[in-house]
Parts: sequence; structure tokens; C-alpha cells
Amino acid sequence: MSSQFPAFIIVVPLLAALLVNIAGWIRQSLCFPTAVAALAVSIFSAVGLMGQVMENGDVIYRMAGWEPPWGIALHIDHLNGIILILISLAALINMIATRSSAEQQFTNRLGVFYGLYLLFVTGLMGIVITGDAFNLYVLLEISSLSGYALLGMGGGRATVSSLHYLFMGTIGASFYLLGIGYLYIVTGSLNMVDIAGILPTIQNPSLIKVSFILCMIGLFIKMALFPLHTWLPNVYSHAPNPAASLIAPLTTKVMIYVMIRLIFSIYQPDFAFIQMDIAGLIQWLAVIAIIAGSIMAYKQERLKRMLAYIIVVEVGYMVGGFWLGNAAGITGAVLHILNDAMMTLCVFLAAGAVISQTQFDEFKHLQGLFVKMPFTMIAFVVGALSIIGVPPTCGFFSKWYLISGGINAGHYGFVAALIISSLVNVLLFFKVIEIGYFEPFESHHHQQTEIAIQEAPLDMVVPLMVTAGLLIAMGLYAHTLVTRFIEPAVLPALMGGL
Repeated sequence: MSSQFPAFIIVVPLLAALLVNIAGWIRQSLCFPTAVAALAVSIFSAVGLMGQVMENGDVIYRMAGWEPPWGIALHIDHLNGIILILISLAALINMIATRSSAEQQFTNRLGVFYGLYLLFVTGLMGIVITGDAFNLYVLLEISSLSGYALLGMGGGRATVSSLHYLFMGTIGASFYLLGIGYLYIVTGSLNMVDIAGILPTIQNPSLIKVSFILCMIGLFIKMALFPLHTWLPNVYSHAPNPAASLIAPLTTKVMIYVMIRLIFSIYQPDFAFIQMDIAGLIQWLAVIAIIAGSIMAYKQERLKRMLAYIIVVEVGYMVGGFWLGNAAGITGAVLHILNDAMMTLCVFLAAGAVISQTQFDEFKHLQGLFVKMPFTMIAFVVGALSIIGVPPTCGFFSKWYLISGGINAGHYGFVAALIISSLVNVLLFFKVIEIGYFEPFESHHHQQTEIAIQEAPLDMVVPLMVTAGLLIAMGLYAHTLVTRFIEPAVLPALMGGL
């Protein structure tokens, strides 16, 4: 059975998406347990696969037994093994946490919602483990189309924002597909390992450079790297909470993973960082993304919109760190993929819980929240401390690696941007915490006793507290994460051994 784990990861949620849609017609109450069971199988398979990789090295699974490059191979190694666990775990936590708000918002459409949810997760997990460059595009479209639909299910502004995202996402995917088309013209293959073997023998590198630039532009649009980020703030701040807290933590991070995977597995680091001669440009783009995102986040008056701009900043961290091209920077970027996904999940779940109880997310309506919703706000503070980078939360450790990478590369602009954005994050979050903790009590002392606890339902609060706990645990075990999972993926690639 363990030999089939790679297939289970994709096939089980894919079939469950169909079953959930059918269940939506027969009995709505079956939708949630079916979806949870499918994601539980994915987590179990992902953990099992990671164990196999740790023990025996890379796992290569041939779909339907066809040999690559004719058949599609699934390739699991240290890098994507840990990201598989991250995707399935974040998706499961979010599904449990948003159950009650999903039932309120999508009363008669639960089958559709959970079906799209599972399709989105299937697409992401497929993107992460496929060894085929064209198949990656197909899975990218599966996750994107289901993502557009999920984000647009809120109606009103959400539909228009989702349409904007659809246009931008389609342009991004088209750039990627063009890039892969050029690679196919040059190599005659779509299997990543196969292409990597053929590329060094090609006499005309100009086509390879064109394909590389096209793929990168497509991925920069998809990951919302400034100034290609315009779709993100609207779509995440207007989307229904159960969809926003799934898609915000995962989409941009998986796109950054794809960028890393293409450079490690197809083009090779030496080509990307040295021969292409664009690393400096991308590093400065990342610096601008960090500063501009921080300024825009500071100007917001709504919680979800502020958090959406923080994602733009975090994308700058990861892209800049990776393109430093040294071990510390790349390790920091990969560690930050894991940390940022969990941090974003934590603060978006907290924002969703606040909105479910108060119906608002403007800062002026957050007064007295520490008394009304103490557990939600404690989790929010842990998420905030992690985004700021306060030890022992996990955000501190990935920032430490990123800053080390910046210093090693002599890129003090990137180091300064990281420190400035951390200081801006302090101002951002303390503005929210101050309103939630102090405001109603200063002018109206007598109201202090009148504010009743109106905590979110238990099925929202418990997963939120678990996520906050994970932020601390991932911080305490950051060294283990790096030495056991991330360095075995990063160091061989940098030595040219992938």
C-alpha cells in the first residue's frame, strides 16, 4: 500500500471532489466528513512519503506504469515532501476551522464549495510532485480555475475581484506555457529530468534564455511579485473567509516553490544565477516589493486588506532570499515558504473568526476584542509576533537565514528592507492590538464590565489555537526542519547535484 502513496495524494481528493458534489445533491451533511476524510488520507500519504524519502532517497512513481518521458512520473524528494505535508495540513486545519462559516455562507451550495476546495488542493499537490513540465501547467490550471470559483462564491465585490484574478492568472499561466513550449522545441521532451539532461548539450542557448524569462514572468504574475501584484489585495480582502484563508496561505507559496523547482530541476542554479545575469535585477525587485508592500499595508483601514498587503511583502522576502543564490538565502526562502503559509493561515483564520462574530473588519470596529474574543486574539498576537519575527516563533528563524544570506551576498539593500519591513509590521500589528486591547476602556471605564465574551465557536477557536501552537513549535524545531528536510534539498542543488 505504501508504494501507492503518490497516487493516493492526488487520486483520493480528486475522487472525493466528485463524491462531495454528488453528496451535495443527496444530503448536505455528508459533504464535510467526506472532504475531511479525503484530506486525512492525503496527510497520511504525505507523511508516509516523507518517511520513505528520509530512509531511501527520492521516490519516483510512474503513473499507470508508463516509463518517462512518455509517461508521467511523480517525483518526491526532501523539498516537495515537506511542502506536501504543509499543503494537506493547512487545508485540513482550514476546512475544520471554517466549517460553521461555510455552512452559513454556502447553505445550499456546500457540495460545490467542498468539491472546488478539494480540486484546488488536488491541483496544488499535483503541481508540487509532478515530474512533467506540461502536466504542471495542467495542474496549475486545475488549482487556478477552482481557486477563481471559490474566491468568486462570495458574490458582490468578490465576483469582480475574482474576474480580475482570472484575467491576470490566465496571462501568467500563458507565459509559463509559452516558456515550456520553447523548451519542448529545443529538447523534444517534457519530462523534467529528461530536459535537464538535454539542455547542457544544446548549442543555441538563446531559446533556452527566452523560455526561462517567459516561465519566470508567468510565475511572478502568479505569485504576485510587485508590481505584478495588483490582483491580490482585492481578491483576498473581498473573498468569502473560508476560501480566503485557504488560498491566501497556499497559492503564492506554491508558485515560489515552482520557481525553485524549475531552477533546481530543469535550468540548474548556475544557469539561473550566473549565465542569465538577472539575479541582481530580481533582488532589487524584491526589495521594492518589500518596501512598497509595507507602505501599502500601513495605509489600510481594514484587517483583511492589511493582511493581503503583508502577503505581497512576504513574497518579496522569499523571492529576494532565493535569488541571493547562496545557501543561507535559499534555505531562508524555503523555510519561509513553510513558516509564512502557517503564519498567514493563523492571521486569516483569526480575521475570519472576528468577522464571523462582529460582521466587520474595519479597525474602528475592533474595540474591546481582547475581552470579547480572548482566545482568538491570543492566536492573532502569536501570528503577528511570527510575522514581525519575534523569537521563539518560526518567523524569526527564516528571517535570520534571509538576513544572513543578504549579508553573505553583500546585498545590504535587501537586509535593510527586511529590517524596515519588520519595524513596519510592529507598527501595523500594534495598531490593531492597541485598538482591540485599550480603546473602549480609556474613555468609558464603566463599560469594561459590560463587554461580554462573544468568542467564536469552538470548531473555529480550536484549529486556530492549534495553528498558533504550530508557529511556536516550528520555531523551536527550526534547526531540525533545516538540517533534516531543507538542507538535503538545497545543498546538493547548489553543488550542481540535482
